[in-house]
Amino acid sequence: RGWRRVALKMLRAYNPRKILDVATGTGDLPFMMSEMFDCPDITGIDLSEGMLDIARKKCSERNLQEKIVFEKQDCLSLTFRYDAVTVAFGVRNFQRLQQGFSEMYRVLTPGGVLMVIELSTPRRFPFDVLYRFYAHRIIPCLGRLFSRDKQAYMYLPRSIEAVPQGDEMLSIFRSVGFGEVYYRRLTW
Repeated sequence: RGWRRVALKMLRAYNPRKILDVATGTGDLPFMMSEMFDCPDITGIDLSEGMLDIARKKCSERNLQEKIVFEKQDCLSLTFRYDAVTVAFGVRNFQRLQQGFSEMYRVLTPGGVLMVIELSTPRRFPFDVLYRFYAHRIIPCLGRLFSRDKQAYMYLPRSIEAVPQGDEMLSIFRSVGFGEVYYRRLTW
């Protein structure tokens, strides 16, 4: 939640009026946007109808149906135009990363902004060693204890390590047309 809040404060400076949240899951980011922004039009998309059902139920309970809409949609074939596109903790699950970013670029209005929040692996000692131990030993053990699904929590660290990070990610953004690109690490 803290990382989301920091990123959304940065996005708020652009004053977007129409926002698309890709890989929205259960809608946590759009709900946070509705609290922080005066934005009348937020759309959350995901491929999982089960996740979207949860998001829609939460939206109804909060009486935000006039402001937030959740749709089943693939980020590789987006509709409409948006002032801002966001992705929080979903990039590592994209099958075709560059194509997904290219499509997000295509649906942005001129001067629009893309905001991506994603986990990364530390690069500096001793954090890199501590992280690897935590990610490959502790997370799977906790996952086994709490969810009985060891595989899901073994997948998480591998998927984080596999996604392009830092300058490599910025290079992908530039290759699909984004001009001003930068990243900010929110932990260490």
